[in-house]
Amino acid sequence: MNRQRIVIICPGRGSYTRETQGYLKKYIQSSSNKIKYMDNERNNAGLPTLTEIDSQTFKARVHMKGEHASTLIYACSLIDYYSIDQSKYKIVAIIGNSMGWYSALAFSESLHYQKAYGLIDIMGSMMKDQIIGGQIIYSITDDNWNINNDLMQRCMKEIEKVGAQISIYLGGYIVIGAEQKALNMLLKRLPKKGNYPFQLPYHAAFHTPLLQSISKKAKRIFSRDMFLKPQTPIIDGRGYIWSPWSTNETDLWNYTLGHQVCNPYDFTKSLSVAIKEFSPDKIVLLGPGNTLGGAIGQIICQLKWKNISCKEDFVSTQNENPFLISMGIPNQREIISQFYENPIISS
Repeated sequence: MNRQRIVIICPGRGSYTRETQGYLKKYIQSSSNKIKYMDNERNNAGLPTLTEIDSQTFKARVHMKGEHASTLIYACSLIDYYSIDQSKYKIVAIIGNSMGWYSALAFSESLHYQKAYGLIDIMGSMMKDQIIGGQIIYSITDDNWNINNDLMQRCMKEIEKVGAQISIYLGGYIVIGAEQKALNMLLKRLPKKGNYPFQLPYHAAFHTPLLQSISKKAKRIFSRDMFLKPQTPIIDGRGYIWSPWSTNETDLWNYTLGHQVCNPYDFTKSLSVAIKEFSPDKIVLLGPGNTLGGAIGQIICQLKWKNISCKEDFVSTQNENPFLISMGIPNQREIISQFYENPIISS
């Protein structure tokens, strides 16, 4: 039986929401022992376990704080990854968005899942006492997902004026990182487009030079020796491919705890490289919900992959024969998972 080729996308913080509360409990079947390990680690550290947090009524001040959100998203992504039916699907590459890079390291076996948990836990908790800066997100497309180049140029001028930086290139969105004073100015200066711009709650100025102190601290804590060659190619936030046969482990350590912490993360380029270089049949988005789905669709339109060039094309093709599989959507999960449970029912 010929297996279909799939590219895996690991989400960053923000995909666990009020609507997806209870995700771990619902889909834990594939990885109960791994989640138990994480729960034990948190219990020993005097923290609420992930299964406890997952069972609680959603509260932003709990579920979105770094010391909880990062490990919760990792756990949700992990149970999804290990539920994929690999007798039918061949994983040809793995990418992540922002914090999802750490998950990609785990699933490619560049990091053991326990060491990845430790890394994600500490990186997510470093600013629990005081968040450094923040992030806002802004849409630069029209209603049919065409990039508005004039609007993008205007945004770049405003960003430069206030001393902010692009933090993440995210399809038809840009995420901007800066000190709070600069973000406040941008929130007033950028043209209003529906809900945009808006500030991402409990987010620091990730992927900007403001996090240099975090990078230096991480390099002191985490050894080069914990990083291994990936068993599956992973594509980073520059579009660089780390392959099983050519990866230098020290370079991977340095990129993970250095460059990607303090420099823009180009998710658009990462996914573009994955599609062009690995020719997948399907793209699989791990984790609850579908918050990255729009950005992924916009990137596909930019590439004109599968002859899709606008939102209308994307929706039509996706309805006929889904090629973007979001595991947080029950009827799509059924396509890819070797385990299938009934849809989540929100309480």
